[in-house]
Amino acid sequence: MANRQIPFSVPDDKGKFGPYGGQFVPETLMPALEELIAAYDEARNDPAFVTEFEHLLRSYVGRPSPLTYARRLSEKLGGAQIYFKREDLNHTGAHKINNALGQALLVRRMGKQRVVAETGAGQHGVATATVCALLGLEGIIYMGEVDIARQQPNVYRMRLLGAEVRPVASGSRTLKDAINQAIRDWVTNVATTHYLLGSVLGPHPYPAMVRDFQSVIGREAREQILAATGRLPDAIVACVGGGSNAMGIFTAFREDESVDLIGVEAGGTGIEGGLHAARFADPAVSRIGVLHGTKSYVMQTADGQIRETHSISAGLDYPSV
Repeated sequence: MANRQIPFSVPDDKGKFGPYGGQFVPETLMPALEELIAAYDEARNDPAFVTEFEHLLRSYVGRPSPLTYARRLSEKLGGAQIYFKREDLNHTGAHKINNALGQALLVRRMGKQRVVAETGAGQHGVATATVCALLGLEGIIYMGEVDIARQQPNVYRMRLLGAEVRPVASGSRTLKDAINQAIRDWVTNVATTHYLLGSVLGPHPYPAMVRDFQSVIGREAREQILAATGRLPDAIVACVGGGSNAMGIFTAFREDESVDLIGVEAGGTGIEGGLHAARFADPAVSRIGVLHGTKSYVMQTADGQIRETHSISAGLDYPSV
């Protein structure tokens, strides 16, 4: 890694990405956020921390994940040369382990023993339970009742790994509500607990921190596609729920004007019917607002209430980005 540092200098010192980001949280959380900012700034510039993180990415997560040429799909779709970045082959089966591992190392560095997390599809919950088992941390996973019903295998895996899975019965009983409950737990137990947020959302420093830990995806993909084809891709396509996998691969190509970065949102049952999680599909529905401690585009009603979302994919069923 260049200069033995985890990369990127933005956001600014107030956690703002232009008009977005920031810290919109109760005063009780500010000391914990300030502690986390200081710990992360120190850790990302500490060669020992970066070396341990990179070692575990290789020896525990199984990185680098391969880049696979999809020959038959390329032929089916008319000749575009399509490659898959195989984050599904990581330990635990998704990209979520990259960020969970980095944050868990920070938890140990800060001397905390209790971790809370949210999960929708269950992959972030499994990753959190896994790193808690690895480092001997107590893990509490909040998950909406709707998502528990449709993601039973991952619920079983979390419990098998020693985590406590707490069902969330409020609101739509999906990812948004799991985040609400995790934040409530964090506020109540802030002195002893770290909130291991799984996406590029939440108050500063979470968006930058999650981006940095996930940026390994893009660094590998850039090197791999150049080795395979001798050129940069025309486009990179990633699904966008909370945005951690998209941000992870987009970051390495953000300055390449020849590369289109395409995020795909959840269309639900259709944009016209309103049951979806497409934050940019209808300007009358999605406006800049504050949700879960950060300013971004949020699906809202006319009076500013959060709209219900829908997707068959639990990980994309979220009203902000």
